[in-house]
Amino acid sequence: MSQREVGVPAVPGRALVVTRFAVPEQDADAFEARCHAALDALAARPGYLRGQVGRAIDDPAAWLLATEWDGVGSYRRALSDIDVKVRAAPLLAAALDEPSGFEVLLANDPAGGVVASRSDRAPDAGTAGPGRTVLSADH
Repeated sequence: MSQREVGVPAVPGRALVVTRFAVPEQDADAFEARCHAALDALAARPGYLRGQVGRAIDDPAAWLLATEWDGVGSYRRALSDIDVKVRAAPLLAAALDEPSGFEVLLANDPAGGVVASRSDRAPDAGTAGPGRTVLSADH
């Protein structure tokens, strides 16, 4: 297997979670150890496909934790696991406050080219949700 291949084919419809962190250089070793524990906990959950931790080439204080899941539901269920709550949630709580979960809409698989899928996002996702009342035009 080449360095480019990581053993999981690219498939639209999966969830990509990219969580960014600002980590002072003097805390890098401890942060990396926390990431290792978080990846171990996440990797044990159903639906986990792969994960990586990286540091920005141009800014040693910019880090990310990127994981891929077979769907957003698997990722959300993983966050409910007690081991993930103990080993990963404290790390995730230190993340930059920005969106981190993404649905894969285009994927390039070296064996099959670019594959596209439609979004699973509901048309009213930006306005509906727990605790929100959405009235139809009839009301």
